[in-house]
Amino acid sequence: MALTKFRVYFAGISSLIVTVGVARFSYSLLLPIMQDGAGLTELGGGWLASTNFMGYMSGVLLAASLHNMNYKYNLHRLYLILSVLTSAAMVMTTDMVTWAVLRFIAGVCASGGFIIASGLILKWLVKHHHRAELGIHFSGAGLSIIITSLLVEFMLTISAEWQQQWLALAVMAAVFAIPAWLWMPHPFIDGQVGGTAKDTPPSKVFKSLMMLAYFCAGYGYAVSSTFIVDIVERVDGLQGQGGVAFLLVGLAATPAALIWDRIARRTGYIKALIIAYILQAIGIILPAINDSLHVVILSALMFGGTFIACVSMVLTMAGKFYPSNPAKFMGTMTLAYGAAQILAPVCTGYLTETFGSYDIGLYVSAAIVMIGTLFLFGLFRIEINASEKKDTNTQTRFLIG
Repeated sequence: MALTKFRVYFAGISSLIVTVGVARFSYSLLLPIMQDGAGLTELGGGWLASTNFMGYMSGVLLAASLHNMNYKYNLHRLYLILSVLTSAAMVMTTDMVTWAVLRFIAGVCASGGFIIASGLILKWLVKHHHRAELGIHFSGAGLSIIITSLLVEFMLTISAEWQQQWLALAVMAAVFAIPAWLWMPHPFIDGQVGGTAKDTPPSKVFKSLMMLAYFCAGYGYAVSSTFIVDIVERVDGLQGQGGVAFLLVGLAATPAALIWDRIARRTGYIKALIIAYILQAIGIILPAINDSLHVVILSALMFGGTFIACVSMVLTMAGKFYPSNPAKFMGTMTLAYGAAQILAPVCTGYLTETFGSYDIGLYVSAAIVMIGTLFLFGLFRIEINASEKKDTNTQTRFLIG
């Protein structure tokens, strides 16, 4: 039976809930809980986040190096299983080394939802003549935040300890792994073989600037996504509201990729990215300027409304350049994003322990994201110059409107 568009998208969303929501984002929710119940320090929390990102980067490297789409499809299935197992195994120890290994493996699994599943879905969309956009797929990242936040908040109402939290998340992951397993489109089934998608690779300068810009976005994402719950919990009068802030991030992130897809169609993807970067930087820095409830809410909404949109738009651009094998260039781009994610939590954890506050780390993070906008302006200038030398083609319109 031919896969329907709904099933394909639902498989992708479920994959993100398992490999990203549970294997990645849930740690941000459980960080303050583990600090209270398991003696985890700020620096230790940063190191665990970095090992998770190291795993993610390793997974991206593996995905980028594999050319056999059947291998990628089976690897995605393995990641679904490991996402469940590594979450459940967190309760078996309080040893930092063991935790680091588990978070590393979970990070590898996260690449399954972001890179492999994205590539499989984008390839399916192209082959079946649908619009080659990933907004609906990446709404799963926002939904994963909402679902994990609600589960953690519910478990807190019944006084669940950190071990019970991890077990509950593992059970939830197992449930969503079923549709992700059954309905993810196989690259050699359902009429997907035989296409002749033509690659239109960008210049080396374009690639370099794009990777530098994406590195900057990765730094900003890693700081806020890892520490936002703990940042809120440290504010006088906001104790116990960290989970709510993370829920707001998810609520803003769920429709964000779809909304930014529409914006990008009108403005071009590079202009849309510039706007998103600026808004993300503002959202990151707001809690350092003012930690009142209204400002924290605005910060969460601005961050949630932009971070996943940046990922979605960049990976959509990557797929546009290489439709024959989208996951390959997606993986290359994500290496830059992943490198920043390794660096950012450790640096921010160190700055927090040194200065006793997240403020300096947030200022640094926002500054790096703004530097990323400069690289995006460089991309925009490259495309403007290219359009002046020749008639504007479809790809130029796609990038700059």
